[in-house]
Amino acid sequence: MTPQEKLRRFEEQISPHLKPAYNLAKWLTRSHEDAEDIVQDAFLRAFSAFESYRGDDAQPQNAKAWLLTIVRNTSMTWLKRNRNAGAKLCFEGALDDPRKRSPDPEEILLISCDREEVRQALEQLPLDFREAIVLREMEGLSYREISVAIGVPLGTVMSRLSRGRDWLRRILSTQGRLNPKEGAGLR
Repeated sequence: MTPQEKLRRFEEQISPHLKPAYNLAKWLTRSHEDAEDIVQDAFLRAFSAFESYRGDDAQPQNAKAWLLTIVRNTSMTWLKRNRNAGAKLCFEGALDDPRKRSPDPEEILLISCDREEVRQALEQLPLDFREAIVLREMEGLSYREISVAIGVPLGTVMSRLSRGRDWLRRILSTQGRLNPKEGAGLR
């Protein structure tokens, strides 16, 4: 493949996913400036590795998943280098025994939660849960694509989504936006 052909294919298959790449990086780092830097680095890495990409024009979702995997890995490397390792909190134990099933993000919006409140609630989620919800609900990746992108088993993806949705429901209910009785019968 000639350099011009590589650039053309990259622009056609990968560049359209710039916005989802930025969104993921911003949700993971919680910083506009850091997300821009990460996306720039991720696009350089993607371009360098593009010859090994085996996607095609018929399945643009594959290109998106491939790019978001690179963005996720670049973000994690950045977070390890630039964040205090002790600042990462794990709330696995607190989420093992949820009292009520949670609505998924679409149901939350149907219950009339304000977009800004949902955004603020998402920001409160631990990184692992926030990452899974953003990839599934905002970027539309399948469970299998998320599994590949973040390097965990499919069951772990399902668990993180379930627990993240429950956590999100609890945050929103404490803000008074969800009536616990409304959320209890969903799902």
